[in-house]
Amino acid sequence: MRFSELLIPTLREVPAEAEVVSHQLLVRAGFIRKTAAGIYTYLPLAWRVLRKIERIVREEMDRQGGQEILMPIVQPAELWQESSRWDVYGPELFRLKDRHGRDFCLGPTHEEIITALVRGEVNSYKQLPLLLYQIQNKYRDERRPRFGLMRGREFIMKDLYSFDVDEKGLDKSYEKMYEAYTRIYNRCGLEYRVVEADSGAIGGSDTHEFMVLAESGEAAIVYCGSDECGYAANVERAEAVFDGEVAREEAEEKREVSTPGKTTIEDVATFLGMGPEKTVKTLIYKTEKGLVAAMVRGDREVNEVKLYNVLDCLQLELAGAETIKEATGAEVGYTGPVGLDIPIVADREVEAMVNVLTGANKTGYHLVNVNPGRDFRANMVADIRMVHEGEPCPRCGSSLSMARGIEVGQIFKLGDKYSRALDATYLDENGQKRYIVMGCYGIGVSRTMAASVEQNYDDQGIIWPPSIAPFHVVIIPVSTKDNAQWEMALEIYNELLDAGVEVLLDDRPERAGVKFKDADLVGYPLRVTVGSKGVKSGQAEVTQRRSGETVMVPRNEIVAKVRSLLGELD
Repeated sequence: MRFSELLIPTLREVPAEAEVVSHQLLVRAGFIRKTAAGIYTYLPLAWRVLRKIERIVREEMDRQGGQEILMPIVQPAELWQESSRWDVYGPELFRLKDRHGRDFCLGPTHEEIITALVRGEVNSYKQLPLLLYQIQNKYRDERRPRFGLMRGREFIMKDLYSFDVDEKGLDKSYEKMYEAYTRIYNRCGLEYRVVEADSGAIGGSDTHEFMVLAESGEAAIVYCGSDECGYAANVERAEAVFDGEVAREEAEEKREVSTPGKTTIEDVATFLGMGPEKTVKTLIYKTEKGLVAAMVRGDREVNEVKLYNVLDCLQLELAGAETIKEATGAEVGYTGPVGLDIPIVADREVEAMVNVLTGANKTGYHLVNVNPGRDFRANMVADIRMVHEGEPCPRCGSSLSMARGIEVGQIFKLGDKYSRALDATYLDENGQKRYIVMGCYGIGVSRTMAASVEQNYDDQGIIWPPSIAPFHVVIIPVSTKDNAQWEMALEIYNELLDAGVEVLLDDRPERAGVKFKDADLVGYPLRVTVGSKGVKSGQAEVTQRRSGETVMVPRNEIVAKVRSLLGELD
């Protein structure tokens, strides 16, 4: 391909709305253009990268026995109502009506459609196991689309669904996909971690996320510092270690203290001369079942995902000031558990604390020497707090480290959640009807492209791993007006094409500096430069984008050198 034949609208300025590196560089390098908030057009360079990622994904899915299909984007509400998810997905679900007033949605995922398909086609254990997948656009009406392709309203995703006769079969399918995902991300040249995760609205039991490590990652992950352990988890799922030991001190008499204007744990603790670890914060949440209070130690944070799962609710949000005053009789900042007439969920640490400070449910006042069991009783005790760096690993006790990551894939064990809801069954060897056991396995294809940029860039632009680069090599004649340079560049171009190398010839009548800047911005792994000195000596410059290393290579060795370097970079 020649540059003059390709749409590569590079920009010198950073787009004002672009917050993260991948968004900035993919726009500047001419890969994507914004159509609407969270919706992008993929230009030729981006589409080449996406097709390469898709090819890798297809090869690994097919290798494990997956069969590719294509399901509809527009899905009938009836199926979502059968699974009870029509309301669970809430405002993120793009809902629409046809001309007859029937309800539909744009598919954010396809559990319902695939389960209904298999329900109608599979009736015997002899037809199982089954692995079906597709690569397709997905739609989620994000409240705040941001970070370019990282959190969009339209995105490309691979989703595979496994169907087995029992949990043992599901374990095998899950392991197959786990192995396939590690090969996919290795082949894409990404540094990643596999972490335990929360299943969210998808549901099911075991689930793992594949996280590309990057400073800009939205997700925080913790991992064990011990090489022998291997524990890693999204902070939403990470287990907080509690040894069950109760504080060794005598319970003192509860009393009320005046704390005018002190509405935060830090302010109250400082005012009363105590550490925040001797305080407890009580937060009130609204759910569809009513109000609930969540209690954690003052220097901890409530993990709302854990709380959501413990409560088994559909909706969870912090209550507003008016609701809090109505429930407690006090302004925000003075909520406490004593005398509170709503259900209380306490973190495990709270139950073991003695003589703690809490809100008094009275504006301007707190209570000291509050003791669980004596002064209040929690309706439920569970791990509902965030885990932080430096805490002990729940597996081996070593110190946990923290990193940021971008979720690019997730695998779930669904069990019979959807097959039971949609009555997808098979007859076993004895003619008994049983529910099909399912798994779900997703890869964000467009997000993987963005994540690769977040991990592979420098001040000049993108640095693509060769396996997913839009082109392996760019050839730049310093002057297209110099016939000798042009002819040599054209010969090298044709030879690389014949050798199966994906190559772009920059035939623009631009200054060499402009071409070099564009080459670095776009991020081709190798650059071959043909200049006047090289023509005279029968050599060309070969430059590696990642290292910046440049070598002069004899004209007749260019193809071999390029292929050798590409092999090393892979």
